[in-house]
Amino acid sequence: MPTFVYMTRCDGCGYCVDICPSDIMHIDPTTRRAYNIEPSMCWECYSCVKACPHHAIDARGYADFAPLGHSVRVDRDEERGTIAWKIKFRDGREKEFLSPITTKPWGKHIPKLAEVSGPSKEMRDSQLLFNEPKYIRMDDGGLHTLESNGLKMKEGVYY
Repeated sequence: MPTFVYMTRCDGCGYCVDICPSDIMHIDPTTRRAYNIEPSMCWECYSCVKACPHHAIDARGYADFAPLGHSVRVDRDEERGTIAWKIKFRDGREKEFLSPITTKPWGKHIPKLAEVSGPSKEMRDSQLLFNEPKYIRMDDGGLHTLESNGLKMKEGVYY
């Protein structure tokens, strides 16, 4: 299902417009609110949902992870380096899924390749992509854990 915007929450910041890979999120010039100009062309990538600081954009999830009549809320916490997906079912039950963020913080840019030194022979012979460990935050000792992100396991939250 395509994305939709809660007009009362949207302030027209444009983060969704900047990040949409199919260029279908636009800002209405009259109301200064975001909207999806071509819902049938939505890739359902959730980029705009994750980028929106006001939780104004929503999308109905696929039936394989949440049955009809549910809602999916996304909470991105830059300070803790996590993103949480909360699914609320029709019967009132809620499930929350917590994941580490593997991208640069909002507003930070990955340097242009011309500014980065070329790969070494060891890196070229590796199965990893160019600078992959650095950009997914694995260059400082491996995958991050709940503890390394300052998080604790709690009941009702699925990691």
